Amino acid sequence: MKYLPLFKTLVIVLLLPAVMSYVNHCDADASLDGAWQAVQGNKTTSMIINDGYCMITDYDQAGRQFFNTRGGKITVENDRIKLEVQFNSADSTEVGKIKTYSCTLQGDVLNTDVSGKMKSYKRTDDGKGELAGNWRITQRKQGDKMVDAPLRARRTLKLLTGTRFQWAAINIENGQFSGTGGGSYTFINGKYTENIEFFSRDNSRVGASLSFDDKVENGNWIHTGLSSTGNPIYEVWSRFKE
Repeated sequence: MKYLPLFKTLVIVLLLPAVMSYVNHCDADASLDGAWQAVQGNKTTSMIINDGYCMITDYDQAGRQFFNTRGGKITVENDRIKLEVQFNSADSTEVGKIKTYSCTLQGDVLNTDVSGKMKSYKRTDDGKGELAGNWRITQRKQGDKMVDAPLRARRTLKLLTGTRFQWAAINIENGQFSGTGGGSYTFINGKYTENIEFFSRDNSRVGASLSFDDKVENGNWIHTGLSSTGNPIYEVWSRFKE
């Protein structure tokens, strides 16, 4: 029995590296790409990251309430998240600023204060999928003609992970925020379906599912069907990374 304390010490020493390896640093080698979610009561904070871009939204799906959204270009280094803000629905004066947040990664749990206070976000997908990435509308059909949409300060982006999407209509120069919507999606056999969980312009759209006949062709996403207002759409989205 006199050797028991030594045995316990040996076990702790042997297990310590395994425990420490579970806590990863937030850096360039620890990808945060994917969908993250924190839930507190009825309030959900959704954070999706891909292609060096991030969108963070607070909403209450059951109550059909949209609270706020913000996002922009993101980098991760030395346990810090740096967000170059390109839109903020609650505070346009933040556009153009670089915000820095602390972060630690424990398996599929990300601890960070990107929402203004420390929260634990659970990873819900790893950011991989045929449509995963940051997209921008480059062409839209108007009447019988395809009309180009040159890159300007005012732009509409759609960010997708493996299962989640969010679009945002923004102006990165004057901070004007025009609208956003998002939720979950599926893309199976050419059928793209969005399940809307939040919509800043019209909360009656929350809970709706919209299906489109889509395809990826020459690196472009061809998006066709009916919009949330029932109007026919034909759009070309291209992968976007500044």
